[in-house]
Amino acid sequence: MPLQPVTDYWKRPLRDLRISVIDRCNFRCTYCMPAEIFGDDYPFMSESDLLSFEEITTLAKQFASLGVEKIRLTGGEPLLRKNLPDLIESLSSIQGINDIALTTNGVMLVHQAKKLRAAGLQRVNISLDAIEEEVFQRMNGRNIKPSAVLKGIDAAMEAGLEVKVNMVVKKGENDNQIIPLAKYCKEQGIILRFIEFMDVGQTNGWDFSHVVTKKEMYDKLTNISPLIPLEKAYFGEVASRYRYEDSDVEVGFISSVSETFCSSCTRARISADGKLFTCLFAESGFDLRDMLRSNATSEEIGQTLASIWSKRTDRYSDERTEETVKNRKKIEMSYIGG
Repeated sequence: MPLQPVTDYWKRPLRDLRISVIDRCNFRCTYCMPAEIFGDDYPFMSESDLLSFEEITTLAKQFASLGVEKIRLTGGEPLLRKNLPDLIESLSSIQGINDIALTTNGVMLVHQAKKLRAAGLQRVNISLDAIEEEVFQRMNGRNIKPSAVLKGIDAAMEAGLEVKVNMVVKKGENDNQIIPLAKYCKEQGIILRFIEFMDVGQTNGWDFSHVVTKKEMYDKLTNISPLIPLEKAYFGEVASRYRYEDSDVEVGFISSVSETFCSSCTRARISADGKLFTCLFAESGFDLRDMLRSNATSEEIGQTLASIWSKRTDRYSDERTEETVKNRKKIEMSYIGG
């Protein structure tokens, strides 16, 4: 590979690439794709708008040459993209890529987990925002029962995939599920990640009063067991990880509101239509699809990516204020990928 690893303005390396493969989803979660905005007539992307698997693989190879080691496929709901194992197989063959993961709501894993694992997928992060049926149905906006996700979790584990559960916690909506879900995951030996409700996009009605902070969640969990802190596994790890004192089971917190981690952020994101974003809270992206479809050479693409990353200055969570929350026109999470 002719290119070399790059760092940005703040000397942060490029290590992780998140690729949205589709902007559609079969859920309508209130904090991501609220049903009143994303209705039946919402204009989602056409198939021709989406990057092809070949185009995604071309980009991934250039990112790998710049230092990317991990790829995560996101959406929307990535399992709605047809023939996804074919893409995973292509990505698995790229020199330098040693970790391929998927973020999903889990309900389609029952039928797809084995094929995904055989193609080279290693890990899944499965969203489950409540274990109680009524709360979960209200949050996902489609009356889907938690049992459908739990079956997906079982299928992923049976297929040999590493499983983590993600719970976005919103005060007054599902914070009463912190203890029940933590107990369930502890009993099942599943890693659980609590995520502070974030001000991604313009449509989720974010306000700090809706945030349950890491400290508040941590204090609740100590009613189950004291927590033992764990060392960071690698530079750029966003979760603060712990294990229960009476168990080897791990639990963690992603606290981009109360305890920001911009200083070690190594993530780039590509939207389903091929725009590169250097921050989850970005206002705009860089169009890579036009480059790909105008027959740009691999070298030209790689040099463009290196130039974009080297000029990156994003520190949104560190700099978050009431003014930026209200006035910054941020891209929707369902478009950029989580």
